[in-house]
Amino acid sequence: MKRTILLFIAGFLSIAGVKAQSLEELELAKKATKDSISRLESKLKNIQHKIDSFPGWETGASGTLGLNISNFNNWFQKDIPNSSGGAIGVTVNVHANYDEAKHYWRNAGTLNVGWVKFDDQDDPDDENGYQVATDIFNISSLYGRKLTQKMAASARVEYRSSIIDDFNDPGYLDLGIGGTWKPAKSLFCTFHPINANLVFADEESIYRSTFGAKFVADYNTDLGGGLSLTSNFSGFLSYKNFNRSNWTWTGSVNYKLWKVVGLGIEGGLRGNKQETLDHEINKLGNEDATFDTIDNKLQHYFLAGISYKF
Repeated sequence: MKRTILLFIAGFLSIAGVKAQSLEELELAKKATKDSISRLESKLKNIQHKIDSFPGWETGASGTLGLNISNFNNWFQKDIPNSSGGAIGVTVNVHANYDEAKHYWRNAGTLNVGWVKFDDQDDPDDENGYQVATDIFNISSLYGRKLTQKMAASARVEYRSSIIDDFNDPGYLDLGIGGTWKPAKSLFCTFHPINANLVFADEESIYRSTFGAKFVADYNTDLGGGLSLTSNFSGFLSYKNFNRSNWTWTGSVNYKLWKVVGLGIEGGLRGNKQETLDHEINKLGNEDATFDTIDNKLQHYFLAGISYKF
């Protein structure tokens, strides 16, 4: 009997020892697996970094289409019961960027046009066609010679104007040299203390070409979950006269619904006292207006609709 009990105890202890040994082996295997995963993740990040920094061209296009059409017949709650209206807005953004170990070249173009219409069907003399509401054309080219991974000596060309109404009147051509800071893959900050702001316009008494400093910040990134964000600020500070300075900001948020199609919201802000004075004198007829008497009103636009990205 005693011998049987001893054998039972010995067997139980051996089984417990085997279980303890197996658990220890599993913990060691778990640790080894985690170490292997960590090494693989490190290799994956290194490969992805090489892919991201691989020299070559990267191109793309995106934009937003906004559309709003309405028609009223015998709608007597309105002051004008018989009317039709509409608004159409289209933006197109294209880019072509080249990057390699020693230098990069970034090129971008933007076209934003929009039309609005309001027709009082009971008034045969009113304007019933579509009229231009937004008209923006912008192209730019930035070349950078890398000094470090984040800093580069750079040169930049930028042209801004309208394309439907009064093309190149005014038109702005910036030619500058300086430096560009790239703190992240999707952010470029350019400062060119030597910049010629050449202005083309029929009203030479209002518009002047001057030298100054150019500031540009360009940000473009995917936020995840189908969301993407773009933002661009371009400003010129005239060394001769602050009234000759100008700035423009544009930004957009897009949500991908299906493949290249999504929903987009885009807006822009601009400050330009030369354009404000031109509007006061030639559009509003205020011939006594000067830079000192006018209020430099903030220019802005907004567009929401179907977006696309290629």
